[in-house]
Order: sequence, then C-alpha cells, then structure tokens
Amino acid sequence: MAAAAEPGARAWLGGGSPRQGSPTSSPELGAGSRSRSGPGSGPGSGPGSGPGSGPERAGARPLGPAAPGHSFRKVTLTKPTFCHLCSDFIWGLAGILCDVCNFMSHEKCLKHVKTPCASVAPSLVRVPVAHCFGPRGLYKRRFCAVCRKSLEAPGVRCEVCELHVHPDCVPFACSDCRQCHQDGHRDHDTHLHHWREGNLPSGARCEVCRKTCCSSDVLAGVRCEWCGVQAHSVCSAALAPECTFGRLRTMVLPPACVRLLSRNFSKMHCFRISESTAPEPGEGEDSVDGSSPAGPGREVMTLESSKQTLKIFDGNDAVQRNHFRAITVPRLAKSQEVLEVALRAYYITEDPQGFQLQALPAPALAGNTGASGKAWSGGTTEEEGSRGPGARDAPSITRVPEAWIIRALPRTQEVLKIYPAWLKVGVAYVSLRVTPQSTARTVVLEVLPLLGRQAEGLKSFQLVEVLMGSRQVQRTVLADEEPLLDRLREIRQTSLRQMSQTRFYVAESRVVAPRVSLFVGGLPPGRSPQEYSSLLDEAVASKAGLVSVSHVYSAQGAVVLDVACFAEAERLYMLVRDTAVHGRPLTALVLPDVLHLKLPPHCRPLLVFVNPRSGGLKGRDLLCSFRKLLNPHQVFELTNGGPLPGFHVFSQVPCFRVLVCGGDGTVGWVLDALEEMRHRLACPEPAVAILPLGTGNDLGRVLRWGAGYSGEDPFSVLVSVDEADAVLVDRWTILLDAHEAGSGENSVADTEPPKIVHMSNYCGIGIDAELSLDFHQAREEEPGKFTSRFHNKGVYVRAGLQKMNRSRGLHRALRLQAGRQEVQLPSIEGLIFINIPSWGSGADLWGSESDSRFEKPRMDDGLLEVVGVTGVVHMGQVQGGLRSGIRIAQGSYFRVTLLKAAPVQVDGEPWVQAPGHMIISAAGPKVHMLRKAKQKPRKAGTPKDVRADGAPAPEGDSK
Repeated sequence: MAAAAEPGARAWLGGGSPRQGSPTSSPELGAGSRSRSGPGSGPGSGPGSGPGSGPERAGARPLGPAAPGHSFRKVTLTKPTFCHLCSDFIWGLAGILCDVCNFMSHEKCLKHVKTPCASVAPSLVRVPVAHCFGPRGLYKRRFCAVCRKSLEAPGVRCEVCELHVHPDCVPFACSDCRQCHQDGHRDHDTHLHHWREGNLPSGARCEVCRKTCCSSDVLAGVRCEWCGVQAHSVCSAALAPECTFGRLRTMVLPPACVRLLSRNFSKMHCFRISESTAPEPGEGEDSVDGSSPAGPGREVMTLESSKQTLKIFDGNDAVQRNHFRAITVPRLAKSQEVLEVALRAYYITEDPQGFQLQALPAPALAGNTGASGKAWSGGTTEEEGSRGPGARDAPSITRVPEAWIIRALPRTQEVLKIYPAWLKVGVAYVSLRVTPQSTARTVVLEVLPLLGRQAEGLKSFQLVEVLMGSRQVQRTVLADEEPLLDRLREIRQTSLRQMSQTRFYVAESRVVAPRVSLFVGGLPPGRSPQEYSSLLDEAVASKAGLVSVSHVYSAQGAVVLDVACFAEAERLYMLVRDTAVHGRPLTALVLPDVLHLKLPPHCRPLLVFVNPRSGGLKGRDLLCSFRKLLNPHQVFELTNGGPLPGFHVFSQVPCFRVLVCGGDGTVGWVLDALEEMRHRLACPEPAVAILPLGTGNDLGRVLRWGAGYSGEDPFSVLVSVDEADAVLVDRWTILLDAHEAGSGENSVADTEPPKIVHMSNYCGIGIDAELSLDFHQAREEEPGKFTSRFHNKGVYVRAGLQKMNRSRGLHRALRLQAGRQEVQLPSIEGLIFINIPSWGSGADLWGSESDSRFEKPRMDDGLLEVVGVTGVVHMGQVQGGLRSGIRIAQGSYFRVTLLKAAPVQVDGEPWVQAPGHMIISAAGPKVHMLRKAKQKPRKAGTPKDVRADGAPAPEGDSK
C-alpha cells in the first residue's frame, strides 16, 4: 500500500498538472503495453483490426513496453500508410501498429509517442466531463478520435468540443469534453490547455517549430480547445501548460467565473441545446436490433469460408439492450486467440488470463431481454465451457454459437486505485489491495494516512464512485459498509467497459447546498410574483419549501426559480416543458450563475444570440461554431426562450457586448428585449454587433457587416466584433391605437388594444408591407423551402409581379402629420419612414441628391425621413439604382391616421393594422451598435495576419 504518482495524468489532453509531462501508462495499466500473440483480425473485425491501410501481421516478435498503454507490434503494410505521429509516409513494408487503437507509426517515431491508447485514455482524465453528441452527419476529411479511422460513413460530433467519433465508438469515447463551469466540487487554480488530437484545419502550422502540423490522411497534431493554438503532439510539451484563451481572451467568459450545479441534468440541458440537435434514441450505440455494422467506416466484405463472425457482449447490460460488437476470426482459431480479439473489441487491455468467453444461450439471443443474466452467467455447458469458440477439436464447426459474452473470472483480491479528488496532495492516486474484508470505510481509513489527512478523522471523508461515461458522468457515494470486492464484481457483471470507466475518489464530506436556477417562460404577462407562484403551484405543483421565485419579468411573462433540491429541480424542469398555461406551452431552461466579481479586469465577454430560422438556416452551424470558440454558456438560441435568458445570465456583468446572428427582425427583437432589461443590467448600454442571416439585412449593410453571411470563418467574425467601433443609432417608438372598426370590406371586426413597437430601420405602410406580409405567410406555411437567400428574394419578386397593376390609392386612405403640420401626400401606393440609408436589401430610398428643404440624413440625428413609392415598378427601379423615392417630409414626430385597414411592417415584421392612429416618436436613449472597422490598406509585400489556428485571417470590409 504505497502512494503512486501517476505520470499519465493527461497533461496533453487538458487535464494534467502543469508539472507533469507527457502521459505514460501507470504500472497497473501496463498490461495494455505488452503485446500478445493472436490471430490476425481481418477487415470488419472491430476496433482490434488494423488501420485502413490494411496491414497484415508480419510474424515478428512483439515489441517491448511502449508508453502510454499501447500494444504495439510490427506489421506488414499492403497499402500506402502514414505515421500518426509525424504524418509522413511510411516507406518500406513494415510499420508499427497498436492492436487496440490502430495507432500507426514509424519505428523511429515510437519513442516519441505521447498519445495514449484509447484503452487507457479514460484513466488519464483529470476531470471527467461528458460530451454533447449531436445528430449523425457527414463530416468530410475527419477522423474518429477512438478508432482513428476516417469518418467516411455518417459520424457524430460533440456540440461543445472538437470530438468526432463513429456512432458505434461513442460508448468508448473519453469523457474529456471542455470544462466550461464550476460544478460545486472545487475552484480552479489555473486554466490549462485542453488538447484535442487531429482534425486540424488545412494549412495549420505548429506554434513551436512553425512547420505544418495538419494532415488529411491521419489523425495527427493537437489543438487547444480554448485558445486555438496548434502544434505537433511532440512539440506541445514545449509550450507553457497554462492557457490564456488566445486572441479571443477578452471575449471569452472564463470557466472559473461560471457556476452551475448540474447534478441530475444532462449536458444538453446545461448548455440549453435543443432536443432537435440531440441524437435519436439508440444513436451512438450499436443498433438495438442486433445488426451491428462490421466496423466503423469500413465496407462490409464477403467473408472467406475460413473465417467466421461472432457477436460479443461485455455484460448483462449489453445483453438486455442487445448491444454487441462484431468480430471476425479464423474458424480454426484457438479460444485464447478469440478471447484476445474480443477484449480488444471493447478496448480492454488487461491480462486475458483473468477473463473467459461464455456462449450466450439461445433464449437470450432470440430477444428475451427480460430475463436476468443469472440464468446464464454461472457458466455454459461443459462442452462449450471447456473448448470455447473456434476450438480446433470441435466435433462440428456449425455448432459454434454466434453470440458470446466476456466474463471476468472470480478474483480473491484486487489492486484498486483511489484518487484524492480535490485534495491538494502530491500524488495522483494511491494503490490499495482490496480483499473480501475491505469496505468503503476501511479503504478510507487506509488512504487517509497515505495522503497525510489522518488527523481529520473518518467522518470528514467519503468514498465516491464515479462512472465516466461519454454522455453522462454519474457520481455515487458508497455506504461505509459497502464490500468493495463485491462492488467491483457487480460492475464487471454489468459491463466490462463500465469497469474501465469507473473511478473511486476519497472526497471531503462537504455538503454542497443545492441551488439550481430554472428559467420559466411562456407565462401570462402582467402578473405579480405571488400570482406567478400560485400559477406554478397549480400547474406543476411546485413545493413551497424548496422552490422560490427569485426574479420576475412580468412584461415578458417569465420568472426565474431558485430550487434547493436537485431532484425537485429535475422534476420541475421536465414537467414545465410538457405543460401549457392558457394554451401557451411553457419554456424551461437551466441557467448558470456568472461570478462577476471574479471576472478579469480586461474581460468584456460577448453575449451571442443566434436565430437558427433566419435567412438561409445557417444558424445551426453557427451555434456549434460559437459554442466551440467561446464558452457555451454565453451562446443562446433565440428559438429556445428568446433573448431574456441571456440578458438575465449577464445581468451582473459590469461590461459586455452582444452579437446578434439573424435578420433585421431578429436584431429588433433583441434590441426590444435590451430596452426592457436596461434598468436591470449592470452594463445598461452594451454595444450590439450583427452577423446578418436574414434576407434584407439593411442594418447589417449600414454597419458594414455585409449583405449576408455566406460561410465566413466564425473565428474571423469574432475578431471583427472585437475590433469594431461603437456608434449610436436612433430608436423610435410607434404607438398603434386602433379605433373601433365599422363595417366595410377592409375593416377589422374587433377593437384592438393599443400597443407599442420599436423601430430601428424603417416602417412601411402600403405596398412594401403587403409584399413582406405575403412573404411572411408563405414562409410560415412551408418553412422548409426557405433555406436560401436567393430563393427568399425570388418569392419577393413573384409576389411583386402579382401586384404590378395596383392603382395608387394609399394617399386617400391615410392622413400624415409631421409635428403640428399637416402634410399633403402625393399619389402613392406606399409610405415609408426610414431611419438608416438602406432599404429593401441595400437600396438608397432617399437618394444622394442635395435638397435645400431637408437636412442630410444620418442614423443618429434624431430625425426620420418620409418617402413615398408609387408601386411595384417604382420599388424595382429604386432597388436597381435607377430612381429614388418621392421625398415627403423629415422630422422627429409623426402622426398617421389610417382611415381603413392597411398592411404595416416594422423592420421586416408585417401585420394588418386596423383603422386608427399611428404615432411615431423618438424612444429614450439611442442604442449603441458596433460598426465593423474598415480594413486598412496593406503595403505591398506585407504578409497577411495569421490566425491562432494557422489559417490566414480574412480581410475586413473595405466599404
């Protein structure tokens, strides 16, 4: 029972100590380092097979122990192959291959290998964090992080980090996602690089040697998930372990400044990722119908008559779920050889002498998943148990069962690693010998003296079992009298893979006070806190002693609940999502706390809002990109609760900026929410930048953000936001006061209550609003067709062509008053109030000609310009630059009287307004917007700026 410092504490994978070097295998994990003889597992044999180059075993003697945890041996190459360390071509016929994870290298590169084998990588994680795997998709020129194969078939990726895996490799993925918040376990001392191997962008260069470190042929090179620095895996050891967040350091919300007690919640819930992006049930595992593919990214080949395919299960749980791994072995293979291939299929590198294969009975194979494993876990028939699969002396080769289960042999004692959790000690873990008499209590008593904490007493500590699953990290506090040897046997019976992902911690018995913030939206607006409490108590039976209303947003019909119980928080979250109040479905979000007092002085985090439905539906990819470049807790999807949750989370941040990804209507939506929240914000006037995703994007054009997003690098977009200049833009209030409608063809049946809307760009009455309304209704009916900006504009054109013969009668249906003066209207079909010099996708409606009657328009002068259009033809001429609109008036206060119902649109949001008054006036303070800085002309011969990931930075807008 001696303390053992773990050299493989995962420094290169983002979880190691700054003092630790490259990861290597620990003594207990060394079984994976020794090569074992066994049959060649041809194509389609699962993770134990060779890489895509198709190597064959050379028959050479096994290599000696290799760090960290690989089972290397020489193989004969039959196809062009590249080294996974240096990414160079392997000349000759011999290469070095890991039998478990398919790592291939030159023999000369073997001594420099720092990448751990997939079989030991979970044990090297410093802080286990589960992944958020999205739906299956095609990812070209990407490689699986588990089996290192190409993702030629559909794969999955984590929505938070750069992990790409095959669906059937998900259970074996390392739970090493980015740690984006504190979870009540400890405070961060320093923030280290979080290295992710391979899948680097084209042209990436090493930060140390400045040579190319990317590869399109193999999984090579490493990249920090936070700062974006890239390097060869060997060169990364020369970099300082501390991460400074790179070029985006002022925009990133530091993980140490975010707190979220996430117990009982999945990562999808914590990061507010919509269920539509989550994988379908069963995805990421082998098919539930038992039809496991031959292997990730491989073609299903016709087997030779001398080989057979076997279904391998790793425990009771796999049998009940019918999840298996398929291996291919020679029909005359020995039982020991088949066992080794089966263990490699589950990335188990322990000594095969501790395991055996048992044939799966026919009832269990036929789908009797309701039966427990006890019926067959005790053993098989004498013939099957003595010879095993593929035995040479089998009387009939056709009688060999197709399905087998790996069982661990009974053990009278084990060596168990006990990790010291967050205790500040000088070792990574201690090794203890566990016997049938060992309990959780005795283990804690033995560990404390080794850690120098014996004076604090047993009651101050507890033994915690942590299952480090790729999708969920589960923690269980073991009872003092829990027999550990029985516990280990039970885990192995359930799943051998689960045993390799289970870790035991000695942790302080600190009681973390549960506090979960739940945002509930969709409630009736205008209620008091007591009324909202009663409403929630009636709708979801919230418990008064555990749930309190901390914030009320009456105007928006939303509240924030503080829940003092994890189980109650989970129950409320799931129940609220399935509840409707007054016919409106409720929205539930788990919100983090931003520790604003811990923010660095230079930090000005960026609050990102993305509307995935705007324009060409590019928002989904942008959501994923911004979650990876920034902290996911600062990225909000507008279709999931709107802007209010984001402003609530940032309400105590003293200085921040906002990026809105969407069309002009989306920008107006966010600005309206900002106006309503201004008095609750510690930063009452955050500057707002735009990433235009809509069809018109007029405000984005004026502020130099372009006519529309067309796939630019999200990193360069964030850099442009950081370098942008703040400008002022007028905001206008429009009071809509409809009168009681009379009878008539175009009248509205009921009286509409007065309402207020805000405007930043323009307000249209008549023909242009009618076209917007037709477009809006067409998109609502068939949203799937509106996936491109070109198609959207085509719909506008078709709607306009149908209205070319309209008569000019709008001037007879309304009255206009500028200030106190009545304005005589010409014969027009549309009346437009403009605040910015861009209308209808970039057209200059006011015109550039000087006019002594009016001042030169500016978007911050406190004046609106009123322009008329005579019809669709006139609008087309304006957009073509052939004409301007008819200048009518300029002022700061307007009163419009509608004599009959007319279509109205404000910043692209249309509706039919009933007869009555429209009063347009300046709205409070001007809004601070961010205008993209002009790109300075570069002198001849001056090299372009280079991004942190090695790609040249794109040039800015020079307009």
